[in-house]
Amino acid sequence: MWEHGPMSEEIVDISTLTADSRAAARVLAAASTTVKNQALEAIARAVAEREEEILAANAQDLQRGRKSGMSEGLLDRLALDEARLHSIASAVREVAALPDPVGRVLRGSNTEIGLRVTQVAVPMGVVGMIYEARPNVTIDAAALALKSGNAVILRGGSAAKKSNEAIIRVMRDALTGVGLPPALVATVDPWGRAGANAMMRARGAIDVLIPRGGAGLINAVVENSKVPVIETGTGNCHVYVDSGADLGAAENIIMNAKTQRIGVCNAAETLLVHADEADSFLPRALTRLTTAGVRIHGCPRTLQIARADATIDQDLLVEATEDDWATEYLDMDLAVRVVDDIDQAIDHIRTWSSGHTEAICTRSIASANRFRTELDSAAIAINASTRFMDGGQVGLGAEIGISTQKLHARGPMGLEELTTSTWIIEGEGTVRP
Repeated sequence: MWEHGPMSEEIVDISTLTADSRAAARVLAAASTTVKNQALEAIARAVAEREEEILAANAQDLQRGRKSGMSEGLLDRLALDEARLHSIASAVREVAALPDPVGRVLRGSNTEIGLRVTQVAVPMGVVGMIYEARPNVTIDAAALALKSGNAVILRGGSAAKKSNEAIIRVMRDALTGVGLPPALVATVDPWGRAGANAMMRARGAIDVLIPRGGAGLINAVVENSKVPVIETGTGNCHVYVDSGADLGAAENIIMNAKTQRIGVCNAAETLLVHADEADSFLPRALTRLTTAGVRIHGCPRTLQIARADATIDQDLLVEATEDDWATEYLDMDLAVRVVDDIDQAIDHIRTWSSGHTEAICTRSIASANRFRTELDSAAIAINASTRFMDGGQVGLGAEIGISTQKLHARGPMGLEELTTSTWIIEGEGTVRP
């Protein structure tokens, strides 16, 4: 459930903050690629140099989260450590190494009357982000916004309040150090829920708003925002094991997709197994899953197989309900269903998927092609884990979110998705005949 709740009548004035952001965005729009890369390198270096400050703040958030009963999946999203900070700094440097999208010519032509027409990529201007318990997003969003020439205004949620305060302070100091306006990275966190509401009302001051988090947050922003929204999606991701699949590879894929990191949107939440492979595949796969601590929400056939195998932890078996097929657990839970054939698998995914990522384990080219063409998700993984649906893994560097909508941006949103375009029409005193 979204911690901010629905829109309220509480009003705060963020006009000074947004004006400062717009002014800063104009400065950055005129900056060279070299200057933007220097800013990103300064941020990456500052994150490493001020590691203790950031981790101390994060420890306060984690302590508060545990006391409030936050789930293990959300605690995992919230947690930072030396390795994760190192990975975050590396991702910032990866963004710096990517081609600058600003100024890229998208298309162009010379007309019959002598006009030179080009469509050129330009920054959005001011990008707003509303997200939950994800301090890494604070840095990812800022890095992508800066490289694409945008200012960013952040609402990171109360669960990560101390972490985000420290991270934003570090980034603003780094920007100042290279001569750029610190207002390029701003936050409404001091206003809490009212700040998020104000962002949603700031049409004309914020150019685009991106929500990233659970279904409650995303729906609240989509339904209430007056600012244009790029909708990211929840991750009810599926893994389907086809008849004749390499079962050893399929075991490794579902283990990675479910357990490698549970609190992320590209983790698997449902396993579908072709009836031909159920008796061979499920005992081994469920033993590995339950040994890792995964609770299995199984269909009747799944439970029949599992309860006949003493190597499977029987305390981690529960009967699946209709709600389980629709649930993004973000925890050590997995819905499992035996299906008659690929038709039933595809029908199940069409019915329950959130449109994020679906994976198939198969040796059949025909099955792979059907899975790829008959499903309508932002990503299809063929003999690969759902965990690869990630900006860094597909070569975009960091990502600002994964879009499951079909307008403008779909899938991992990197630098190009944070630009719009301007048409340049050049003539020599040319008038329309």
